[in-house]
Amino acid sequence: MEKFKRKVFYLGGFDPRGVRFYHQLYREQAARYAALTGEEMAVGGRQAGAAGAIVSARWTVDNLQAGVETDYEYCRWEDLIGKVWIRNPLSLALRAARAYAGHARQMDFWRMRRLRKGPVITILYPPILAVLIPLLLAVVPALLLSLLLPFWASALIGIALSAFLSGRILAKLVVPWLLRFMTYHGALAADGPGAALDERIDLFAARIAQELDGDWDEVQFVTHSAGTILGMRLMRRLIALRGGALPDHFVMLGLGQVVPVIGLRRDATWYHDDLRALADKRFRYVDISSPPDGAAYYNVNPFRLVADAHAARVDMLSPRFHLFYEPENYHGGWSNKYEAHFDYLRVGDRLSPLDFISLTAGRRTVDDAVAAFRTIP
Repeated sequence: MEKFKRKVFYLGGFDPRGVRFYHQLYREQAARYAALTGEEMAVGGRQAGAAGAIVSARWTVDNLQAGVETDYEYCRWEDLIGKVWIRNPLSLALRAARAYAGHARQMDFWRMRRLRKGPVITILYPPILAVLIPLLLAVVPALLLSLLLPFWASALIGIALSAFLSGRILAKLVVPWLLRFMTYHGALAADGPGAALDERIDLFAARIAQELDGDWDEVQFVTHSAGTILGMRLMRRLIALRGGALPDHFVMLGLGQVVPVIGLRRDATWYHDDLRALADKRFRYVDISSPPDGAAYYNVNPFRLVADAHAARVDMLSPRFHLFYEPENYHGGWSNKYEAHFDYLRVGDRLSPLDFISLTAGRRTVDDAVAAFRTIP
């Protein structure tokens, strides 16, 4: 069997955990894929990318039985995320309040609601719960205890209970992560990416441009979560580096796409320019976003946010996770929002043509995987 050679560039979301976490996650999911298919998967160790360890890390993936060799390159920006990751709860509360005031002024919530109602709820519930849960956990015990104790004593106990429990409950409901996400992206929309992130995006684009002339049967640019936002800016620069055209074996994937978080901000004119610049460019884009994932914009074409038509060949798909997981393993419900947003990077209890390992280390091209997926009833 002639070997199929694939190059994958992965640009992840707003997550400070970085390459070690994602490399381990890939290894775990490759093992699940191997158990389901019987195809031996060899995932190599982490190495520095060609442009240096600060820009990317890479590892090899060999699917021996299928004759597939993947060179996987993880585009790194977790160091930049770490610099803006708010750790102090009080600072997070104050900065989130300012950020949400900005979103209230600048976000086109009416249009967002018409596109998808779920993300509107996901955006709005964190500040509401961040106030209500600590308040209720303090007031309700204090009122009950005031029947037995002096008011000052019951109030102190209520405050102590709230301080002890509210953080755990809010974390379970993904409130701190969403507050950080919306705070960062409020600043990103208003002020742009800044010199450091823009330089990193330039370096990512240069790496992909270099590899497009390599001996690859397929080159994938995979974006996930907030990486789908930056991916559009990167694509504009990649296409410019390549003289306005990309080869047929290139494909961009958007997993759990969140482009409207910036695209629907009235003040994000820099980002609207990026999307408009892509509207008449021909390339392959496949969007895989799950309707139950409240953080993703299922069936929302990012190019149509600013243009009536586009030249890219686009597929908008739901991964239909419920078909590939046993009910007890399916990440549904409010307390699983964070995990559901990472199911795009996992393998379920049954194999899907669109699971992450099938796409990045399987024999099918992305076009073949999409065609196979569409045949599933």
